[in-house]
Parts: sequence; C-alpha cells; structure tokens
Amino acid sequence: MTEDVQVMDADWLEFHPNPKKPDFKLPMGAVDAHCHVFGPSPEFPFAPERKYTPCNAGKDKLFALRDYLGFSRNVIVQATCHGKDNRAMMDACRAAGDLARGIASVGADITRDEIAEMHAAGVRGVRFNFVKRLVDATPKEVFLTIADKIKEFGWHIVVYFEAQDLEELIPFLKQLPTIIVVDHMGRPDVSKGVDHPDFQRFITLMAENENIWSKVTCPERLSLQGPPYDDVVPFCQAIVDRFPDRVLWGTDWPHPNMKSHMPDDGALVDYIPKIARTPEQQQKLLVDNPMRLYWA
Repeated sequence: MTEDVQVMDADWLEFHPNPKKPDFKLPMGAVDAHCHVFGPSPEFPFAPERKYTPCNAGKDKLFALRDYLGFSRNVIVQATCHGKDNRAMMDACRAAGDLARGIASVGADITRDEIAEMHAAGVRGVRFNFVKRLVDATPKEVFLTIADKIKEFGWHIVVYFEAQDLEELIPFLKQLPTIIVVDHMGRPDVSKGVDHPDFQRFITLMAENENIWSKVTCPERLSLQGPPYDDVVPFCQAIVDRFPDRVLWGTDWPHPNMKSHMPDDGALVDYIPKIARTPEQQQKLLVDNPMRLYWA
C-alpha cells in the first residue's frame, strides 16, 4: 500500500453525515473556536508518528458545516494526526481568508521566518499537548523555548491535558508568558461533581491567573450519560458564570477519537444556551471573546 492511500483505523467513527439544523439561533458573527481538518490525505498526508489514522475531513466540509450551523468564522486547531506538519491547517486558513484563524503544533527548532509565514496565513497560537495516549512526552524546556519565540507575535498557547495531570502542570503553566487557553476545561471527571477538589483546583487556577482562559467544549467526550450530556452542564456553567470574559466554545468537528458515539453537531449548538444562559453570556462566549483573542 502506498503512503498516499492512508486507510482510516478500523474502529474510527466518521463525523455525523446529516446533523440537525440547530434550534438555537447563534448571535451574528459567532465563532466555532475549536475544530480541526484531517487531510485529505492524498494532498496532506498524515504524520508517520501519528497515534491514529482518521477519516478524511478537509476544509470544504468544515466550511460547509460552518455555514449550515450558522457560524461566521472558525478557529482551526492543528490535529495530532498531522504532527508538526501544519500545511492542511494553514491551507484551510488561507482558503477562508479572514474567516479562519489557526493554532499550530511546532517544535523548538521553529524559526522566526516560519512563525512569520504562519502568522501571515492566519495562525495565532500554538498547542501544547500533554495527553499521553495522543502524543509522546515533550520536555517542558522545549515548550518554554517555543513560548519565548512566539511571544513577539502576540500569539497565545493552547494546552490540552487531563484532570489528573493538572496538579503537576501548574508550576509549568505559571511560567508561560502568554495567554493560555485550556482545552475542554482540562477534561474533568464529571462523576466526581463540580465541588470535588480536582475541578476546584482548575477553578482556582483560573481565578488566580487572569491570563488563563478555558474552552467549555466537548461535553460528548466528558459525559458519562451520553446525549444530551446533562451531566456536563454544571461544569460548563461554573466556568461561564465565573469567567464570562475568558471562555470560548467550539464544535470539535470532526470529533477525533470518539469511541462511544458520534455527536450531532446541530445538537451540540443547541447545548450552548444550557451553559451560557443569558444573551450577554452567549455574546461573549461566541463573538466577543474569540474576536478579541484571534482577530483583534
């Protein structure tokens, strides 16, 4: 088999083929601030070191979903299946013009010229991934070197970790010199409840560090009950209520590595008013905050 025919994993769940039209009407200018593109692999091959091989889910399908759901813009986060080859993400950002921004994955050897090229394409941040089943461990010094290089471009850092690893990461997070955006509220164990010390540690981290933001995303990953993910609502509400100016929301399309089920993206949009309960909160979550962070 040639490398350009990259067959998805046998247990891979493909994105929903026919999502519902959302009942919730998004505010004008709403941003899907967390989504991905996969390939298509003949044009943008998946990385040799990848931990999974997904379906193809290119920019055309992403932009069609954006328009169908009622979003105006996307923030496209580099998918781990592409490693540090950011071409698919950058191609999507360029194709969208001013309607997309990107988050890259880079190594310590990234040059200033490469960062400048990415910036011109629409990239506004880098992602540091600490989820052990998705990536091999990277020394913290490498991340600090990268952080130092991107600072002058006004980029921020997206961090992805799981709740059990937060305590060990806190000293490192406090060293980062930029805005930090935490993916999916740091993946709390929702069976423990919002008052559990694990989730309260995350709330305290946000309260004590005004440069730390959170994505109130991926109830489909965190839920133990399944749709409509009501067991995740209190966690999202706690963050949105307390930190309305430092929250972001996104679909996570095309939902990498979902094993239990594939969420309906229209139903995910209908989840938003459960967690951001006032028009003011919705405006900040979906428009004001992402525009300030990515388009200012």
